[in-house]
Amino acid sequence: MDLSLKDARVVVTAGGGGIGRAIVEAFLAEGARVATCDIDRTGLGTLPDTVFCRSVDVSDASALSAFVDDAVQALGGLDCLVNNAGIAGPTGRIEDLALEDIQQCMTICLTSQFVTIGRAIPYLRQSGNPSIVNMSSLAGRLGFRLRSPYAAAKWGVIGLTKSMAIELGDDGIRVNAVLPGLVAGDRQRRVLQARADAQGIPFAEAERDAFARTSIKDYVTAQQIADQILYLASPRGRTISGQAISVCGDTGMLG
Repeated sequence: MDLSLKDARVVVTAGGGGIGRAIVEAFLAEGARVATCDIDRTGLGTLPDTVFCRSVDVSDASALSAFVDDAVQALGGLDCLVNNAGIAGPTGRIEDLALEDIQQCMTICLTSQFVTIGRAIPYLRQSGNPSIVNMSSLAGRLGFRLRSPYAAAKWGVIGLTKSMAIELGDDGIRVNAVLPGLVAGDRQRRVLQARADAQGIPFAEAERDAFARTSIKDYVTAQQIADQILYLASPRGRTISGQAISVCGDTGMLG
């Protein structure tokens, strides 16, 4: 299927590895021009030379804003912003969590999206096919036991997405959120291991529990997430906005 994304100008946060890397590579495969940032320089170093890259800590609002400006200048404009940056945050009961760990999770998972969107809007207004895709999580719809900072931040992403869709509709800018379920990879394994450790159970039991309320008992792949984002960013998704779209195998509850 031709998604008509050739020469589309795309900014992706945290594109050095994992889901972000899959998103970057998927846009490149469609002929788009891509800029990305990541706190990990190693992953950025293995991207093609055609990708504008910068090492950025998204909790640093000044550095993040400068990245967006410089990326747009390098690309010659902006058609799509993908807010992918996030961390798992602390695992544990809320009374046992350190405030600085809670604040860090909120800053990286939610506040950074306020920063990038605010910076990107003037550029997106000049595009003929403008869109924003914010990475939320199924935890942002269902909650997640022992992961309250992460769940709260991801619920906030949905609220931000809905509000921006309303605010930017007159400009023709589409704003959607994607909510992955259990995504295959090291990060998900670390999350499940942390839960297993917190509950004093084996990893296999934590994994079985995670899939107990899922119709399709298999991990979501990073490529499936990327495919959904590409469709939302393409002209085929021109009337899709304000949506929180789950890619989760029909999961009914987390944790």
